[in-house]
Amino acid sequence: MKLKSLVLGLLLMAVVGVNGDMYLHNPRGSNNRLDEAKRERNNGNRLFDSQNNNRGGYNVGSLAYMAGSVLQVEWTNQHSCSDPNSHCEIILQYMCGDLVRDGSTTSTIPEWPSNCAEYDCNQDIEYGMHESYDHYLNCKLRQRQANLFTADQNLKGNSARYTRQNPGGTRRGYECPEERDYYPYWGPSPWRDIAVLTNDATRCPYYQAESANVKSRFVCTLPREMIAENINSRQPIIPITQEECEAIVYPADAQDGTGTRGVWEEAPAHGIAAPDCRESHWSRDNHLGNGVHGETLSYNWTLPNIEHERCVMRIRYNISTGEYDGWSGNVNASLNARRNQESTLDVATKYGFANLEAGEDRGYVFENNPEVDVFGSVEGTNKNFELRLAINTAQTGRTFQDRSHTFAIRRRPADVPATATIRNLNVRGKRGNIVQVYPAVEYDFVPNRIETMPGEYIHVQWTGSNTNPNNNDGQGLPGTDRSNIVLLESQTYEEGGLGYYSPYSKNGHLGRNYPRYLDGTTFLGFSREDLQDMAVLSSHQFRGEMSELDDAGTFYDAKPLAVTMTGHYHYMCTRNNNFSNRSQKGRIISRSEPVSYTAVGWTGGQVESQTGSLDFTQGTLDHLEDIKIEEWGPERGHEVVQAKGGEASLPGTYYETNFVVITPVEKFTVGDRMFQVRIKLLESNTDMVGVYRSDPDDLTNWVRMDAEVEGREVVFSVDKGGAYVARGTVSGGFVAGVVIALVVLVVIVAGSVFYFRKNPDKWEGVTSTCRGVTGRV
Repeated sequence: MKLKSLVLGLLLMAVVGVNGDMYLHNPRGSNNRLDEAKRERNNGNRLFDSQNNNRGGYNVGSLAYMAGSVLQVEWTNQHSCSDPNSHCEIILQYMCGDLVRDGSTTSTIPEWPSNCAEYDCNQDIEYGMHESYDHYLNCKLRQRQANLFTADQNLKGNSARYTRQNPGGTRRGYECPEERDYYPYWGPSPWRDIAVLTNDATRCPYYQAESANVKSRFVCTLPREMIAENINSRQPIIPITQEECEAIVYPADAQDGTGTRGVWEEAPAHGIAAPDCRESHWSRDNHLGNGVHGETLSYNWTLPNIEHERCVMRIRYNISTGEYDGWSGNVNASLNARRNQESTLDVATKYGFANLEAGEDRGYVFENNPEVDVFGSVEGTNKNFELRLAINTAQTGRTFQDRSHTFAIRRRPADVPATATIRNLNVRGKRGNIVQVYPAVEYDFVPNRIETMPGEYIHVQWTGSNTNPNNNDGQGLPGTDRSNIVLLESQTYEEGGLGYYSPYSKNGHLGRNYPRYLDGTTFLGFSREDLQDMAVLSSHQFRGEMSELDDAGTFYDAKPLAVTMTGHYHYMCTRNNNFSNRSQKGRIISRSEPVSYTAVGWTGGQVESQTGSLDFTQGTLDHLEDIKIEEWGPERGHEVVQAKGGEASLPGTYYETNFVVITPVEKFTVGDRMFQVRIKLLESNTDMVGVYRSDPDDLTNWVRMDAEVEGREVVFSVDKGGAYVARGTVSGGFVAGVVIALVVLVVIVAGSVFYFRKNPDKWEGVTSTCRGVTGRV
């Protein structure tokens, strides 16, 4: 296998040092932590190489999600994405397997089977394990990809265990360092891609085509006897090219046809769809906080339609600084092969020197701690005035990662329709104030704003720990996480406007910090028993001290509950409501009409609602745009338009479609590029007048659109959002017109019959053609 160039698939280049972290908050990221009572984790090498702060991560986090449900993945990353300061790729993946487990000890799973029970580390459940022993052994004995940029790092070996970021070949669980550090990886991987979020979406076609979801890999398989014989070898024996693989004979002296040759064989793709790929949302550097508008960095993952009790998710953060583009080809592969101990990154000519040698004479070389002669040789001055730069080429351009605790994906209950949307409602964070838990986060509901409608389901589920540090702030028994859900008392202020980032209310308040007295009040149509269960966790606890939920278990699962009512509902956790540093609240908006949110960028895509859709071709946008579609039925739309005083300016008499309201309202496409809108026609007997647009906050100025009818849809192209609706009218004397049309039709049919009977030869020349009719409106 050959790379097209040195930088094919290489995401980890940089010019200056980078320090950064990646923390997964929902599902709960472990950061290699496992039920530990200290603020620092015990073992950063337990399962994987995170490169993160030792204080990150959550003790536990196992939940059971329904197949096909929507899970909001949340994280924080230390350095920016979608910002000129850095190049950034965030890669979300998952894997399931019968041997995947959290384990019961913080010790790293042994490298040698002799140190495991029954000489089988794969089956020794004391130790946590994600990748299998065979995966690691193949990595340990496989040649590394020599074309990779190593700067001046002195790699201690030649197998895939050794990379620029891991030059000493340090082992973390059964992870393969080369597979961890680079994406897309050229060898087999047990990880399945969910999404790639990138600064440069023009690379998305490449990422999607190279994903192991859809593209197979080739590997060299050697005789098991040869592997066993070399299990302790410090030199790789498994080649990564077909020619070298098929040249191997075991035993080596059996060249007469009696030996066994290496087999170059195909490892099939995972056989699932290519990953979603788009721009990442903007985040600022050196922050580890929320993104635009204070929203958490997140991705809505629709879980696969599978059934498995042992799954795990990982999120990788490939980061390099903005001064250098590792995809530009500025790294010279031939130089790298010739002098691996020196950098081949051209720093010299970038900063004004005539050639590499002139820059090297002054110390302008990309290496560990270079000493640069800033002023050069000037007569009468000290030529050797040098300044040392704090650069570590093992840390320039790095991959950070976090992984969840194991979770299950289960078939949805029989009473939940296969097509119904299930939205997961979880709890993130852990006990303590922001200083005590950092870089983890305080309690909150995830998502803390849900938009739903009758016919959908909410799956309320959370877990916590009993082993947080005992001196961390919080209510209830020290060291424990507990949560519940109760409705908030009625709001003091009314709801905000129609915008995508609609505020909770005009003055930013969810409501009073007291639970609502349930005097017949309902919550999404849930039963009183369900509401009581979520409040006092009755299905998981029989008596005990429950005023602060001390005797409740850490895990709670309400199972999917059907939404049957509309309304705006605000809820809280009664335990974690300390005014100074915790405010665990959430909001659910249940509408009678559907609302869709989709992030669309350069790659394009489709946004769908109940009766409408938006189609974006590649390149229509040059940035990531959060697009919202809201639908109003004719009755509600009529009420809204009438309330705004816009009915008189809207031509026509009848509504031929629902109102489709698209946000953002202002133009957001590139240049003169347009996106296509399709809206289904309602069943009616009116004459089409036209499709009209207005600003949804105004609705008094309606402008006719250039549209067409295709089948039972109206189709038109626009470059901005707004409120769109098709109108029709019944022409004067509608019934009379129908009668006249029928009379005319009878006359035409009768005349045609009479004509063809008199002229039978004319009938043979008639060709009947059926085709769709497209009409302009």
